Amino acid sequence: MPVRRVRPGPSRRRAESAGTPGAVVSACRRSSARPGPQTVTHGASEQGRPVTPKVRGPRQRPVRQVAPGLQRAAGYTWRLLVLALAVYLLVQVLGRLVLPVIAVFVALVITSVLRPAADLLGRRMPRSLAVAVSVLGALLLLAGLLAGIGASVADQWNTLVNEFRGGVGRIERWLEGAPFHVRAETATKLQNKLGSFLASHKATLINTAVSQAGRVVEAATGAFLALFCAIFFIHSGDRMWGWLLRQLPPGARETWDRAGRTAWRTLAGYTRGIFIVAGTNAVLVGIGLAVLQVPLVVPLVVLEFFATLIPLIGSPIAMVIAAVVALAARGPVTAVIVLGMIVVIGQIEGHLLHPVVMSWAVRIHPVAVALSVIAGGILAGVIGAVVALPVVSVIWAVVSELRSAPADEAS
Repeated sequence: MPVRRVRPGPSRRRAESAGTPGAVVSACRRSSARPGPQTVTHGASEQGRPVTPKVRGPRQRPVRQVAPGLQRAAGYTWRLLVLALAVYLLVQVLGRLVLPVIAVFVALVITSVLRPAADLLGRRMPRSLAVAVSVLGALLLLAGLLAGIGASVADQWNTLVNEFRGGVGRIERWLEGAPFHVRAETATKLQNKLGSFLASHKATLINTAVSQAGRVVEAATGAFLALFCAIFFIHSGDRMWGWLLRQLPPGARETWDRAGRTAWRTLAGYTRGIFIVAGTNAVLVGIGLAVLQVPLVVPLVVLEFFATLIPLIGSPIAMVIAAVVALAARGPVTAVIVLGMIVVIGQIEGHLLHPVVMSWAVRIHPVAVALSVIAGGILAGVIGAVVALPVVSVIWAVVSELRSAPADEAS
């Protein structure tokens, strides 16, 4: 059967011939002969071909990039400004609510001291009875201490007056001798000026004392509020904390619970530790003053105990007062020995008591301690100096706990 040949169509022929060199040349000629779009020319090139001008759009200025360091500094700056504003507002609010804030702080201190005793008694009796026994026992102990101070001062009052009079004469004779050589007329003039000052400002002093009587009522109100809050904190502090956590969003409860428990452990550890240090200092001072036969031993011991609650500066101030009493009652030699006790007790406190008792609760550099106490004293007086270190310790402990939590989870 004969085979019929089929001629390829024009499209197939063009496709087959597209790859040949002649086809490429002919295609280039056709494209050059085909009229294209008209362009605006400004002349011809050396070969006679038209030149198309380059049309430029509006010139854009380059965007200058801010240095990464400056961006980072700006970010930290506005965050610090917002934080400073928040702290300022918080301080202003707390300044208006000084009495309840101090009362709650004192209540937490009382709770940290009496809670272990209440827990121990709660194993043998109902919880309410254990709390009542702990609080009443503490109140009786405080009342007995104050009664002992009053009885000591009352018993030694007449003797103290005579000793102080004789002590003033001994101080005058000591100043008149070497190496001071103060004239007797100078001391007499100084006494007369002091007497005249007190006589002329007697009314002012009395008015100031009367005007400060309201402070006594305010302090009594704060003490009652602190005791009232402490009773409930000791009795059902855990349930109160659990109720507070339930008011928060579920995702934030664990973080707040960890932060709150860390803050409580730090505050309780600091309070118990500082009480141990203060008690030890008071016992050492009492022994030293008793050996030197300095009067008012019990009041001075109590003063040393409460002054030690202000770190770094409280104990030396109390010892200076004891040295003044020793100078008036026993003479300059005894006063110098009492001043020497400041160094001895400071060394025992700094190198023995604080490392052993306070190191597990407070991990703050001594420079930070000094700055905290001074800043607290400037902002809020004696109360600020007492409160500054425990507040800074709690804040640092909470920040450290929240920082370490993500690392523990990642590991």
